[in-house]
Amino acid sequence: MSLVELIAGADGRGLAVSGLACLDRCVPLLGGDDELLRPLWASLGEGGDGAPGADAATWGERLDRVRTALTERATALDGSGNGGGDEVGDAAVRRALAMLSTAPAALPEELREGASTDTRLRTWADDCSVAALRIHLLLDPGPGADLAAGGAPEGGPEDPLTAPRADRGGALPPLAAAELRRQVAVLELLAARGAGGLRQAHAVTTEGRRVLSAVVSRRSRGRN
Repeated sequence: MSLVELIAGADGRGLAVSGLACLDRCVPLLGGDDELLRPLWASLGEGGDGAPGADAATWGERLDRVRTALTERATALDGSGNGGGDEVGDAAVRRALAMLSTAPAALPEELREGASTDTRLRTWADDCSVAALRIHLLLDPGPGADLAAGGAPEGGPEDPLTAPRADRGGALPPLAAAELRRQVAVLELLAARGAGGLRQAHAVTTEGRRVLSAVVSRRSRGRN
């Protein structure tokens, strides 16, 4: 099943985890670390399946704290995040900030029931998927940045992300291809196991975050 189909068919918890995982893998750009988003993961795991599910109240409170912390860290990095001040890096930082700023302040009731969710959460998950892939395309040390800057309208048929997300061919550079695989893995885990797949989804995300952190560090060393 393609990434587009997995997002279209995901329940509320799957969408929330998918969006959060995309953001979490990109937090090195904002000065984040392995622990910063862990409270949000905990919110999505509370209750498990069949009980009251994710705790909407704690999600909102914890999201506010995460936003404050990342804003402070970005300020400490002279407001530019870890993009390094070049055009490509700054574009990646802007996309990571957009994922954070558009995160839903509250989780819909249907998330807790495991039913299909409303369009707002689905839109956020889809936007985070595209943003995370675009970030990995931009930061790929090979041809990724050239592909991202190719001038094709984003979301259109010539966008280098459109065909791979729909599993209709189209090769991505290694960094972006690995991010695509992680997005698919997270959604498949949640579809198969519900809340029981959360730990594995977090492990997949932690691996991806550390990969991007290494890329950010190499870019920083290359400019110094």
